[in-house]
Amino acid sequence: MALDPPIQVIGLRKAFGAHVVLDDVSLEVRPGEAVALLGANGAGKTTLLRILATLLRPSRGTARVAGYDCLRETADVRAHVGLLAHGAWVYEDLTPFENLRFWATLGGLPRSREALGGALAAVELDRVADERVRTFSLGMKRRLALARFVLARPSVLLLDEPFAGIDQRAGKWLDGHLGAFKAAGGALLMTTHSFGRGLPVADRMAVLAAGRVALDTPLGALTPDDVRRLYELHAEDGP
Repeated sequence: MALDPPIQVIGLRKAFGAHVVLDDVSLEVRPGEAVALLGANGAGKTTLLRILATLLRPSRGTARVAGYDCLRETADVRAHVGLLAHGAWVYEDLTPFENLRFWATLGGLPRSREALGGALAAVELDRVADERVRTFSLGMKRRLALARFVLARPSVLLLDEPFAGIDQRAGKWLDGHLGAFKAAGGALLMTTHSFGRGLPVADRMAVLAAGRVALDTPLGALTPDDVRRLYELHAEDGP
């Protein structure tokens, strides 16, 4: 029997009172695959990521990560998933080493100097490991946030606008890091507002509109202009 896909959403609904954000959403991400999630502001992209990360409860339907139910098996889901929120969520008055040691302590991850130093080296921050994070660029802060996943080794990454506001060098590094994560069999779901940056990493794109998946298609040889046209045809903020 085939194994469950790392990310599986079936008939998912999320409502806040009378306001329905997600309505009968179904989506799968397979091992070694990245899906870019597009949609207008308020389309439910971040809500979907938060449900998969067990930070929100669905109103109805099923969401599974690594075969575990996001509603009933939250601890197992969290052991397999890494969430990078829209903000970097780092402690700016601490150093990268102190940030990573704090996260490792909370998450029960390796805390030896060798393990923490290796994780910082993997995100190219080992040379600034003892500097205060408040002096860092946004791209450096994003890399620091990703260092915790180097320690935790999740099989699923959920990224909310990972390329927003970072410079070309940081974007190139992130492209390479996410490509290596996919090559190792990881599954990746990321939201984006960009029709250029980030899409080279993705194998498919899904557009959320009116609470549903309005389009789910392989990117293949599609250009950024092709993606823009498809988005405009299917998204709520299209022409």
